[in-house]
Order: sequence, then structure tokens, then C-alpha cells
Amino acid sequence: MSVYALDGVSVAIGGKTLVHDVSLSIAAGERVALIGESGSGKSLTCLAPFGLTPAALSGSARLDGEELFGLDPAALRLRRAEKVGFVFQQPLTALTPHLSVGQQLTEAACQAGGPRPDRTQLAAMLERVGLSRAAQQLDQFPHRLSGGERQRVMIAAAIAHGPRLLIADEPTSALDASLRQEIMALLGALCVERGMALLLVSHDIASIERHCDQLLVLKAGKVVESGRASSCMAKPAHEYTRRLVAATPRLSDPAPSLPPVGGELLKVDGLSVSFRSPGFRAKRLTAAQDIGFTLYRGEALALVGGSGSGKSTIGRALAGIGPMDQGTLLLNDQPLPPRGRRTLAQRAAIQPVFQDPVASLDPHWTVGQSIAEPMRALGLAMDRDVQERVDGALRTVGLDESFARRKPATLSGGQAQRAALARALSVGPDILVLDEATSALDPLVAQDIVEELRRLQLANGQALLFITHDLALAKSLCHRIAVLEVGRLVEIGPSDQITSDPQSAAAQKLVAAS
Repeated sequence: MSVYALDGVSVAIGGKTLVHDVSLSIAAGERVALIGESGSGKSLTCLAPFGLTPAALSGSARLDGEELFGLDPAALRLRRAEKVGFVFQQPLTALTPHLSVGQQLTEAACQAGGPRPDRTQLAAMLERVGLSRAAQQLDQFPHRLSGGERQRVMIAAAIAHGPRLLIADEPTSALDASLRQEIMALLGALCVERGMALLLVSHDIASIERHCDQLLVLKAGKVVESGRASSCMAKPAHEYTRRLVAATPRLSDPAPSLPPVGGELLKVDGLSVSFRSPGFRAKRLTAAQDIGFTLYRGEALALVGGSGSGKSTIGRALAGIGPMDQGTLLLNDQPLPPRGRRTLAQRAAIQPVFQDPVASLDPHWTVGQSIAEPMRALGLAMDRDVQERVDGALRTVGLDESFARRKPATLSGGQAQRAALARALSVGPDILVLDEATSALDPLVAQDIVEELRRLQLANGQALLFITHDLALAKSLCHRIAVLEVGRLVEIGPSDQITSDPQSAAAQKLVAAS
């Protein structure tokens, strides 16, 4: 008997059917993946049967032989707590911000009435998902962790109560290539050891091919192809599946034609950042140490490294939204002071674009209000000019003016990322700091965003500091790649050179995993 089965499931919201007649079956220890572009119905298919999305449902969903459709909310909530674990795409919004990692794991382990774990057991949960310094991390809060570290905490919490079914919605999107493989291998091992069934939503084609048994491809809410994952990926039968596979960057792809590079724009020398550890008389943790590089006009420079290597810390320090202990920054040959002491023009010159576009846009504001906010804050537009500049920023990223009136919750992932990009561009920056700006997007949408960045770079001459864990993506967009390991810059050079002949152990590991 299967652990979980859907039979002819359709999902409608507001009278519109968004998922049509989906059927699947997952046996104990089996891994089934759903792939498709943003808005294809993957997450709805996973979440709606468990009451996590307000929707009208038809068909059948059975968990350990019990029909879920028709259960009252209290009974459905109990089944979720006892038998199901969830890993969501954006761990920062899924984790409780005022609870420490240890408190979150304790809550998860006890949700089905299990015994309260001690500190040693909690640390073992983190070690099992590959988190370093596990005992120290128990006292950290979500905002103090890197994106990859938060994702691993989310996975540890999801399996803490020993679920029969794990539903993982993009569980590896925030992880570097080597960790993606480690986490997928871990999930596979857990499925075998515990007889746990896995329903996975992912756009990581390589991980699906290596680590999943069955595959369903969704387009506009309909299954267009299904079968063994390895067969579907190796010889996709449907044109749409072929497009998804082709849109995934590979290191073997030829180097693209990139725009020319100008003179020196930003010089970084001796940049170091540390954070105070929680607790009495705690030491400081060094996140970045003695970082130095030069960014040229019109250049795209990738910061690549594993989770926790210091990529985002460096980007935030340069953009003036994070601390910097020491070091010198020169922008246009002029000293760039730390945050808090920068002029409005200096703040406008370096603009960030974050990994989670929906979380970075105010949910209570319209898209137009979010785009207008930095222009007003930096004194770059009078009120009568704001709407015209908002509309212009939207057109620049391929969105029409009607998007200015929409709320972030109504946007797809790709639309939200374009809106976040429009907000950054609205103040005319010299440098865009893109922190994993495509990692949460499906291959087709990510490909569109990368093409948009190429077009903007060629048209406007902006320099890009592209923070990513994806070497193939970095090669497809960037002139040079800088490799980070444990807060240190270990290698920097042309993208072709780094990807074809890496010199450092860290770069070699990333190339091998990619």
C-alpha cells in the first residue's frame, strides 16, 4: 500500500481551476518529484490537500489509506502534526524569527506528542543535515544564519518528529552545488531508513535525475509528462520538458558574448566583518576576513562559494546594509564610508536585489509604492515625477504599468523578482548587488531574468556583483569569478579559467559538484 496517493485531484481558487486531474502514488521509501515553471501548480498540488492553501478540492487524497478530503480542520491538523513534515522554499519566512534554532527544533520534535529532546539530541539533528558548529548554532536566531544554513535548519525541523511523508518545496534552492547533492542524498537515505515517502518540488534538474524515482512535469496545472525520473530527464518526450532541461545552465555550455568592461569603479581592500556570538562572554565569529578585489565599470563579477562562506556578508557590507569591521572602499576613486555615514548619492550608487523577492517587497504596499520608496527616501524625485519614473522602471524590466497597482502576493516568482529589480534600478545605481537573485526561480524564469540582466548591463553599463552558489550560472553571466571559502577569498580570475582549470581546493570542489 502506498504511503500517499492522489487520484484525479483538481484545485480551484476563486472559481478558477488551477490544478487539473493530477494523480500520483508514493510508496514507503520512494521519492517523487514535481517540476514545471512558476505558476504551473506544483506547490498547490502539494499543499492544498493538507489545508495549507484555501481552495476547493475534488478527487481523492489518501495518507496511509485514510481519505484526507472531507476531514474537519482539527482532524486534518492532527494528521499533519503526526505524519507529515514540510520544507518550504523560503526558510526565513517559514521559521519563527524570535525563537532560537534550538527552540524551533524542540517545538517540531514535540508537535506529535513526542518526548522533549535534550541539547545533545538537538545538536545531532543539526549535524545530520550537515550544519557545522551544531551546538553553537542551537542558540542562533534565523536572521543570523546564511540562506543555506536556514534551509538545513528547516529540513531538520521537518523530520524531527519522524514523519511518514515529507513534502519538500524547493528544499535545496538556497544551497551550493555540493550541499545540494549532500542534502538530496540525505533525504534519500532518510526515506530508506525510515520508510518515509518524499514528494519533492524542485527546479534542480541534476538532483532530480540522480536522487528521485518518479517524475511528473506540470504545465498550467496539467501533467504533460510522467515516468521514471532518469528516463524523463535523459530523453524528455514532451517539448515543454525539453525546454526546462535546456534552460538549466551547464559548465559545458560555451562562454557567452559579454559586454565590454570599462575603468575601475569600486576598489575593496582589507574588508573584514565579524558578528558577536550569542551568550555571556561570547566570542566574535569572523564572517569575512581581509577581502580585496576591484570591480570595473560594466563588469559582472560573481562571488561564489558554499553556504556560510561570507558571500552575502560581503555584499551587504558593500551596499551599506550590513556591518564592516575594517577595510577601505573606494567608489569612483572617492572613499566610501561605512553605513550610516554615506551620503544619499553614495547610498543610491550601490543597490541590492535579494534572494526572496516576495519577502523583500512590503506586503501591504503596491508594487508601485515599493518602487517609489527609495526614490523618495534618497530625494531623487519630486512627487509629480514619481509615477512616471515608476512606470519607466517597470517597462525597463519588461513589466507593464498595470503592475504598479498590484500587491506582491499576486505576483509569480519571476514577476516579483522583476519588480524588485525595477526598485533597485529606479535610483540609477552604478552597481547592482544581486544576492542569489535567481536561485528561487524555475529554469525558464531564471533564464529570462539572466537575459534581462544582460540587456540592462549592455544598455545602461551597470556593474553587477552577482552572489551565487551556481558556477554554471556565474559562467553564463559574469566576466570574472571570485571563490570564497570560510570568509576568505581563495581564488579570482576569468570565468572560463575558474571553471575549466580551478586552482584552489574550494573551486575544484565546486566545479566537481556542478
